[in-house]
Amino acid sequence: MTSTALIVGASRTLGLALAAEYLRLGWNVIGTVRGADRTELHDLADKSEGRLLVETVDITQPDQIAALRDRLGDRTIDLLFVNAGITRGNVPIADVATDTFAEVLITNALSPLRVIETLRPLVPANGTIGIMSSRQGSLSLNTNGGQDAYRASKSALNQLMRCYAARYADDSHTLLLVNPGWVQTDLGGPGAPLTIDESIPGVVATINAQAGKPGLQFLDYQGETVPW
Repeated sequence: MTSTALIVGASRTLGLALAAEYLRLGWNVIGTVRGADRTELHDLADKSEGRLLVETVDITQPDQIAALRDRLGDRTIDLLFVNAGITRGNVPIADVATDTFAEVLITNALSPLRVIETLRPLVPANGTIGIMSSRQGSLSLNTNGGQDAYRASKSALNQLMRCYAARYADDSHTLLLVNPGWVQTDLGGPGAPLTIDESIPGVVATINAQAGKPGLQFLDYQGETVPW
């Protein structure tokens, strides 16, 4: 039976590349976009011979997450992976507007866990649940500072995922936080050392290599452990 991956946040860059890589490996893919506009994911779906389904969800809206759950019905999702991240600029924390800080935390930390809590019943006992994290979420690796709000949001994400893992300690799901590396995206900037094509195959290989291993790990795109 063909495995199915649900990539939440797949309209462009890293999420789009994840969807494409899983298609290349023979999986069926459900990819989500946030709005009604046509995206590159729709173009990929047109060429997928029916193996890529595009769904719409704004993960900052709980009612939309619930509606997605209803639309998915009794589908089996072998991999549930949430790709979400905004930065809103490299600003010292004292200068970050309150509503901006709230937006970053809601998008990067709270919303991914809401997605996982809502959709986890669709993931079988031997399935995988993962989120795109960042090296910048590591407390011990933060020796240079900068990107205060973004760092805080990814650290919060990691902490919330640890709470999730503890809450469902009896589950056998594989749980992953994945650092894709410093990649040339809108968020990473053009000076980043990795291209998407260099990062994402490694991300997918790392995810797939952990399949069937219960518990939570924080890994990078090369399969190496990232310190908390």
